[in-house]
Amino acid sequence: MAEPSTWHGDTRLAIGLTGGIGSGKTRVADLLQGWGAAQVDTDRIAHALTAPGGAAMPALAERFGPGIVAPDGALDRAAMREAAFADPQARRALEAILHPLIAQETLRQARQAQGLYLVFVVPLLVESGRWRERVDRICVVDCDPQTQVERVRRRSGLTTETIRRIMAAQAGRQERLAVADDVIVNDGHTHAAQLELRVRALHERYCQLAATSRRTAM
Repeated sequence: MAEPSTWHGDTRLAIGLTGGIGSGKTRVADLLQGWGAAQVDTDRIAHALTAPGGAAMPALAERFGPGIVAPDGALDRAAMREAAFADPQARRALEAILHPLIAQETLRQARQAQGLYLVFVVPLLVESGRWRERVDRICVVDCDPQTQVERVRRRSGLTTETIRRIMAAQAGRQERLAVADDVIVNDGHTHAAQLELRVRALHERYCQLAATSRRTAM
């Protein structure tokens, strides 16, 4: 195993957790947190930044206009999604506003988090190209594409076409698996109890690695 990651000012074991939309990575992260891990979720951070009064909203409204602002002052995610998919330049502008703010808040939360080890939940971990050197291990929650579509459609009401466009903008299944140190299978055949057993086994492994990391750092 690599030396404990310290980019966040911490010598605890750091895990990068990722997976495609609808893979169930949030459920996996919440299980790990419930058993004592510290969780920093970049997607939740992004939502907070684009909520009513969020720190990113003034810059987004200035760059993209009032059409991307919902009546409550939050980001109109559907309108922003359409703009970003239609124009690569718009997508780059969106990322240029959001990514530095997400990175800043991620670091702040990591430095304050308390837990046996750190779990960074990063939907675009593979795409960013920056997380390999920031974490000690990468865990991929793996799921077949059809199950992803069905899960997202049930929970969000998005059309199949929209969901597939989102998936096409993410790293492919094989790209994620290629960088994985650990894989949690959560496909259409996985029951909740099976998922919990798989995640529990991984948590116990991480606890062992975290104890080793602490001894090495002493």
